[in-house]
Amino acid sequence: MANDVAAQAKDRPKPPYFASIGAGKARMRSGPGRSYPATWLYVRPDLPVRVVDIFKEWRKVEDPGGTQGWMLGSLVSSTRTAIVQGSVAELRDKPAYGARILWRAEPGVVGRISQCARGWCRLDVRGQAGFVEISRLWGVGQEEVLP
Repeated sequence: MANDVAAQAKDRPKPPYFASIGAGKARMRSGPGRSYPATWLYVRPDLPVRVVDIFKEWRKVEDPGGTQGWMLGSLVSSTRTAIVQGSVAELRDKPAYGARILWRAEPGVVGRISQCARGWCRLDVRGQAGFVEISRLWGVGQEEVLP
């Protein structure tokens, strides 16, 4: 068992890194333990978060609004998601400004991301997918590359 814990710690990325909320209900706490008061209850699975610190099985996370607090690591998923920011985002058929617009997503829409490169990410919102400029998304680094 000690080897399993050590292996998991070795495979885990070092903060800061992006992740998402992996549960239908997730409590944010003021400190890394169940004895700390809950400061927020999230009821939006897949909401992107930035993990900024780790203490044992707890993750200090920041949400898209900048709120920070601690969550149990089991509530944080490695599934990569992003939220549309600013104004309506255009989802295109190719990662280029002149590419055909397939869909439009309102600010606050959350989708799963993949294939990030050269300032664009593929965003999938419940089966409706297209390429979005990274600058329009919170949940992915500006220079990040995903396969």
